[in-house]
Amino acid sequence: MIDSDAPTDEAIDRAATALLRGKVIAIPTEARYALVADPFNLNAVSRVFAAKGREQARSLPLLVGDLMMAEELTSEVSARFRLLARNYWPGPLTIIVPGSAKVPLRVTGNTGRLALRQSKSKVAQALIERTGQPLIATSANLSGQPTCASGIEVFGTMDGRVDLVLDGGTCPGLGSTTIDITEPYWKVIREGAIPEKELAELLHRA
Repeated sequence: MIDSDAPTDEAIDRAATALLRGKVIAIPTEARYALVADPFNLNAVSRVFAAKGREQARSLPLLVGDLMMAEELTSEVSARFRLLARNYWPGPLTIIVPGSAKVPLRVTGNTGRLALRQSKSKVAQALIERTGQPLIATSANLSGQPTCASGIEVFGTMDGRVDLVLDGGTCPGLGSTTIDITEPYWKVIREGAIPEKELAELLHRA
């Protein structure tokens, strides 16, 4: 077990070491459980796709530690991106942007588009700080199935597919809202904790 609000250094060190060795681990976030891995390790990237049974043409979202880290991962830092990030990060908003050359094309599902989010999760923040880099963070589930909301669900669903589970009990939060700003007209891909209407009002004022 791990305290999601105050994870121990020992637990974070163990998980960070596993990530830097190419392992795939499941962690609790403020929304649901996520599978995390090193986006710069192509073997780890492949293992995430395999764990979820995910189509290779779909991109893998990344968690970042702050806006500066996010800006290094995108080829175009737009005013719209900064507005959304400053208003909703850290929080349940995933922003799809054009990926920079720094990001392996495989992570973007060979689309060149990258989904970024800064999480409120203390566990995620600590792992990003300890590894010093962004992390793949995709929903802990088999593709097409509901996302696991508890450590017990992760063990039951993903047993044998992940190397380590940080069991923080139940995560009651809603999933994140995903917005694509790679085109001239933005589009909400999935509505979650943040209503589309709220985003429209912010972007319209800009």
